[in-house]
Amino acid sequence: MVINWEAFLHVFVAALLGASIVVTFYALGLRLLVRGGRPPLVAPAEFTDAITVLTDKQRRRAEKAVAKAAAKNPLSEGQKGLALAGAYACFGVCGAAVLGALLLILFNH
Repeated sequence: MVINWEAFLHVFVAALLGASIVVTFYALGLRLLVRGGRPPLVAPAEFTDAITVLTDKQRRRAEKAVAKAAAKNPLSEGQKGLALAGAYACFGVCGAAVLGALLLILFNH
């Protein structure tokens, strides 16, 4: 059995580079989303086996903190719009990278 180490190295580098690109653009997209005034606040799901479930009081406190942080945003409305557009573009790059990887896996013979 002979291992083609050069091909293995190419696959390793491509996977590392692809994962780095997706993680970087996703983190940048989240950062721009927050700067644009739309922080992702997700209410926790209530499961019977959940470790932590926020009460209504805690959820209202978190929403109030988000609103307070949004009010302190020093960006103008135009800058917030650009930040949101950049965030959506970053998420689009992530989606395109994942879709491209899936297409390579499915149609590469």
